Amino acid sequence: MTSLLSFRVSPYLVLNSEFRPLCRVQARSSVGGDSTVSSSPELVVLNGGPPVEEREKIGPLNGGNGYAASKTEVMKKKKKKVEKEAKATSVLESLDVLWDDAYGTSSVKDYLDCSRDMIRPDGGPPRWFCPVECGQPLNNSPVLLFFPGLDGTGLGLILHHKALGRAFEVRCLHIPVYDKTPFEDLVIFIEKTVKAEYASSPHKPIYLIGDSLGGCLALAVAARNATIDLVVLLTNPATSFGRSQLQPLLPLLEAMPDGLHFTVPYLLSFIMGDPVKMATVNIDDMLPPRAALEKLSINLTSLLPRLSGLADIMPKETLLWKLKLLKSAASYANSRLHAVNAEVLLLASGKDNMLPSRDEAQRLMNSLKNCRVRHFKDNGHSLLLEDGINLLTVIKGTDTYRRTRRHDYVLDFLPPSMSEYKVAFTQVVGLLRNASGSALFSTLDDGKIVRGLSGVPSEGPVLLVGYHMLMGLELYSVVEGFLREKNIIVRGVAHPELFSGKLENPSSEFGIIDWMKVFGAVPVTASNLFKLFSTKSHVLLYPGGAREALHYKGEEYKLFWPDQPEFVRMAARFGATIVPFGAVGEDDIAELVLDYKDLMKIPFVNDYIRESSRNALRVREGMSGEVANEAVFIPGILPKIPGRLYYLFGKPIETRGRYESLKDRENANELYLQVKSGVESCIAYLLKKREEDPYRNIFDRIIHKALHSPLDDIPAFEPWK
Repeated sequence: MTSLLSFRVSPYLVLNSEFRPLCRVQARSSVGGDSTVSSSPELVVLNGGPPVEEREKIGPLNGGNGYAASKTEVMKKKKKKVEKEAKATSVLESLDVLWDDAYGTSSVKDYLDCSRDMIRPDGGPPRWFCPVECGQPLNNSPVLLFFPGLDGTGLGLILHHKALGRAFEVRCLHIPVYDKTPFEDLVIFIEKTVKAEYASSPHKPIYLIGDSLGGCLALAVAARNATIDLVVLLTNPATSFGRSQLQPLLPLLEAMPDGLHFTVPYLLSFIMGDPVKMATVNIDDMLPPRAALEKLSINLTSLLPRLSGLADIMPKETLLWKLKLLKSAASYANSRLHAVNAEVLLLASGKDNMLPSRDEAQRLMNSLKNCRVRHFKDNGHSLLLEDGINLLTVIKGTDTYRRTRRHDYVLDFLPPSMSEYKVAFTQVVGLLRNASGSALFSTLDDGKIVRGLSGVPSEGPVLLVGYHMLMGLELYSVVEGFLREKNIIVRGVAHPELFSGKLENPSSEFGIIDWMKVFGAVPVTASNLFKLFSTKSHVLLYPGGAREALHYKGEEYKLFWPDQPEFVRMAARFGATIVPFGAVGEDDIAELVLDYKDLMKIPFVNDYIRESSRNALRVREGMSGEVANEAVFIPGILPKIPGRLYYLFGKPIETRGRYESLKDRENANELYLQVKSGVESCIAYLLKKREEDPYRNIFDRIIHKALHSPLDDIPAFEPWK
């Protein structure tokens, strides 16, 4: 029987939004009824767009998160007003480069504060809600359904609401504190929503995010709906509950007197997550150590008193029920793993004191047909509430975000946010960036060389063609420089092997290759170049490819380009501006001690290199010469006391209006050689001029930085002399 009940929504869910819903929503019972979330006789908002069943009844609303709807005749006028406002609101077609994803503005304190409002008993069944903070998603965004862990509040994504709300239509499952819906009924409740969303948009994927207990729900729904395009994200799934470290404590919890239950939340808080990690979410990494410690102390002091609220979220009766629910959930999900066809991304913590998540990640990776893993070795069970985990960043970096059945590296790309920029260039490659002290120069149309990137056109399409340093050492400064100076994302075309997933395993961390994808790297294919040029992008291309980046001893600054003009006609077709550039400094940063020839003389190592090269994807198949040598290996490198990296972007070469003439092979080859000569000239210029730089040595730069200016403003040689 279907019952209609209401519950109060936390005031937090209506903050920071131009859409001001009333704080009441209504839901149909999950037991024996359908999963429709319906409107009351008043105008109400499901903290976002109405569920698909309502959309089918009242017609589509452009947007998603943050829209209101009414279905009663009494409220027709209000309904028309709301629909008019919705149409007047412009659809968000794209995100700005370095957009604000608000990561770090919310913390576990907000989770605990909001939970107090969400858990007020109303006798109601499980229901969906959408946090208003999610805002308006991009046009044609997929739906994301979040399934909570033991707490059942549905607020487990509170640190990620704004970021996810730009890329998805977010719906969160709320299971009231005293609700005792059996696991299979919860699965059926979710399944009805999934099927309704699929019927509405059959060509878009549906994302299921399951945290702990919610991971079992996600796997169960995926197993029962193998023909629906689902993308499943699991964070420390409770499928390993039978091997949980808590098993010996379960009899003690049952026997514990009610008067001592107030101690359980404090115990659980340390089992389920790292309090320090939770308290550092909103601490800026750029703060001085003393200020950061003061902030951490304040956060911990304000967090600890709030932990008593866990006793209200999970009173004794509820906790014992949830533990029984976990047991049935794990059994149900594990028995159906073979039926899961969905794409699965599993996030596992290395310090999970509640579940053996690291071992479970390996088991699930072997059991599921299409499962990848990212391991977070320093995090606890409540992964999504701890510092260092931006969920949208992980989704982007693992190529898991898509709007259609297949991932498109160009059309599905979301530009990096400001928080991603800060993390990438202060933590991930911050050491290299500080040590190399890169100096960038460019050439104006009149041939004058200037400091900075003012000589590179801001309007695309632009093709940056250059020399690939050893192990691609120059990449990070190019990407960072264009973001900092011109607010432009450079889309690097990289070897397909980096996107194949062959290097992944159950212990794979979110690493440098994932960060390259976050900042726009795409596999080098003709179709990707076509799409990048057609979207007027700035494209970074290395014709020398892997052979240049993995060069041998004595081959520094030598180009290994193909004989044929690979990129000229494509660039001319779109009227792209070609900018040749050179980069020097690898010999000031590292010394190559073991190259390919040396490694092939070492037993066992040579066999491994041959096997890896044989199985690797080949870009230069059928070509001759050194550029066709695509051996896969990691050279032996010793770091030096750092010198400096220098970059010079040459005079831009226009191809607009030259497409017809460049169809001629001789003309195309002439332009190709002109670009190659431009790169060599840039390298020769930098090798000569760096001798004049008074700050080539790292110690001179450190002193200047301490006394005068930030890293990016440290002087170099005078380019016009």
